Amino acid sequence: MIENPYLSGNFAPVEEEVTSLNLPVTGQVPEELRGRLLRIGPNPIAADPASHHWFLGTGMVHGLRLRDGRAEWYRNRYVRDDDVVRICGGAAVPGRKPSHRAGIANTNVIRHAGRTFAIIEAGNAPVELTDELETLCRSDFDGTLQAGFTAHPKRDPDTGELHAAVYSPHWKHIQYVVVAADGRVRRSVDVPVPGRPMVHDCAITENWFLLLDLPVVLDRWAAIRGDGLPYRWKPEYGARVGLLPREGTADQVLWNEIEPCYVFHPMNAYEDTAGRVVMEVARHARMFASDLRGPNEGAPTLDRWTFDPKGGPVKEERLDDRGQEFPRHDERLVGKPYRYGYTATYSANGDFDGLLKHDLRNGTSEIHSEGAARKFLEPIFVPRGPDTAEDDGWVMAYVYDASTDGGDVVIVHAQDFMAPPAATIHLPQRVPFGFHGNWVPDET
Repeated sequence: MIENPYLSGNFAPVEEEVTSLNLPVTGQVPEELRGRLLRIGPNPIAADPASHHWFLGTGMVHGLRLRDGRAEWYRNRYVRDDDVVRICGGAAVPGRKPSHRAGIANTNVIRHAGRTFAIIEAGNAPVELTDELETLCRSDFDGTLQAGFTAHPKRDPDTGELHAAVYSPHWKHIQYVVVAADGRVRRSVDVPVPGRPMVHDCAITENWFLLLDLPVVLDRWAAIRGDGLPYRWKPEYGARVGLLPREGTADQVLWNEIEPCYVFHPMNAYEDTAGRVVMEVARHARMFASDLRGPNEGAPTLDRWTFDPKGGPVKEERLDDRGQEFPRHDERLVGKPYRYGYTATYSANGDFDGLLKHDLRNGTSEIHSEGAARKFLEPIFVPRGPDTAEDDGWVMAYVYDASTDGGDVVIVHAQDFMAPPAATIHLPQRVPFGFHGNWVPDET
């Protein structure tokens, strides 16, 4: 039997959709945390080990509901796509039929304009979910979304708008899409690029939208063969970052050449006092060059790029050479100068065995670790209140415990980062290694 590392251990799918109430807690859930901690990732159905790629499994969303110092519920649900309907039964998912990949949405889960959406890149539509994580329909944002969407929109904290870089294997452009606070697209700009790059994420600053045109591009022969993910490392394509004025046109993009690399996730970007654009990223030296089933080409590092819109070479700096991924920060400061960022450690063998807090002003860091058996998924920072200091709040993360094959959620105070968690919430099952999630506070 062919072995596939993305179908074993905590990459393996869980078999049941579960609802569990009044979860046990070690410690005390902070009273101010009222909302849902959502997370999503692949949970493949009937995958072929010979060809399965980690990115392509049917989506499953996990949710933890906190209120009044209690963990009220945990539930996990498939984000229903054509494969779920075919194998598990039930009605087809309403909404515009996707062009490919069976309507999978497995990469991020967000709240916008009073709705919860499971989202993915490369041409598929957002999937709207209920507050209890049941699938409602595929969405086109009330008829305003031209094509698919992205896995990583950036929310402007001042306007509430979502800014997104959308791509498709069928396009030789990246589409800049702005979704207004009312949930309708108000602006789209097609930016031509030389090939068909994979564009996982983006960034914004006060005046700029940042586009990543990097050398993981569509491989024509892999697409003809029907490879699940037909994108390959092509360093000769080059690597560049585009600065597009947020209300500008495609011919106004300022392109900046960088050393070939791949970036799934920026931590943040901002403009400094001299008007330069600073961007901190989890930088992979290469991607999908030899391992074609997942992102396993060496551990990424935390790097900083500085671009001058007036011209000149990009300044590229290494901030931390330890392996790390899934960078997050206080999202009240998206696109603004900030001091603190958080990542999950990422060792050479793919272990997520700790969390890092970076003080980007002082160049220092702290690690939160709970032993070799405890594996941390993406950290999410939640401020203690709307006007509290930048790191006065909670870092929350789903955790896999290899010693018990079980799952928890930990809540760590960001200002006491190396201490034991303020609360550990014990889940009824493990949560597989997946991709992204967010804290969705109760709406008042």
